[in-house]
Amino acid sequence: MDLTVFCCVVRNGSFSRAATELGYSAAYISKRISDLELKLSTRLFNRTTRTIQITREGSVAHSWAEKILESADALEKEVTSSQELPTGSLRIATSLRLGREHVAPILSELVREYPSLDVWLELVDHRVDLLEEGIDIDIRNGTVGEPHVVSQLVQESSRVLVAAPEYLQRRGEPKSIWELTQHDCLLYKHGDIGHGSWRLQGPNGTETVRVDSRSTRSHHSDIVKNWAVAGHGIILLAEWDVVELIRQGKMVRVLPEYRQQADIWAVTPMRSSNSVRMKTCVDYLIRNLQQGPYAVERLDQ
Repeated sequence: MDLTVFCCVVRNGSFSRAATELGYSAAYISKRISDLELKLSTRLFNRTTRTIQITREGSVAHSWAEKILESADALEKEVTSSQELPTGSLRIATSLRLGREHVAPILSELVREYPSLDVWLELVDHRVDLLEEGIDIDIRNGTVGEPHVVSQLVQESSRVLVAAPEYLQRRGEPKSIWELTQHDCLLYKHGDIGHGSWRLQGPNGTETVRVDSRSTRSHHSDIVKNWAVAGHGIILLAEWDVVELIRQGKMVRVLPEYRQQADIWAVTPMRSSNSVRMKTCVDYLIRNLQQGPYAVERLDQ
């Protein structure tokens, strides 16, 4: 680990930039370099308050460190390529309905195929911090903006406005995005959805409208979705989450020319994304979320 940190610092020319790449604090990176210098009984960098400069001894050590890491990587690839089955534990997070309807049954098939994997599925209604919460894989509906993560696109998707026919018969259908301010808009806090405003893409580009729920709101999106089906108002939900309800006639698109981009991503910590069990699980999830009995659907399919 110390050699990896050392080579990363040399490559970035900065403790802080190396910390960002590896997903650790700058203090931790500095401690690892100090420990390595202690083991080698030499100074690897000349430090000032603003810059670091590699020493002559540091350059020699860097050359050897790269060779050692290359050999270690070749060894790992040689060993893991001979393994028939991935093993170990995986902690996976996703939203409640995406997890219940899609991810959970896919994971059931995964562990049937790879019984040496130990999988824990966490269903949450908030944006997880992978490093802080010890999550290996986050199957996310929305945006990815954090450093220290690797993201792979699972499926392009959007959130759309829907309401029950009963509500629209009672209150009428909005004809413009601004008429949403006169309607009961059911709100919940989840991921990148603003609580009290909706940012939507439409014919005039991106527009933001302030919305309000005059009677019902919750932090739990599953509850709010049930209220919408019961006719309490207009809701913004992922298209894969409402496609079946629309087919059944229980929900109707509202302002169909408007949508909010909310692609599905597989997000992993940068420092562990290449392990055999992680790659096996991510590839399996992506493949089955794109096709098969538990694939997520789009309204335009």
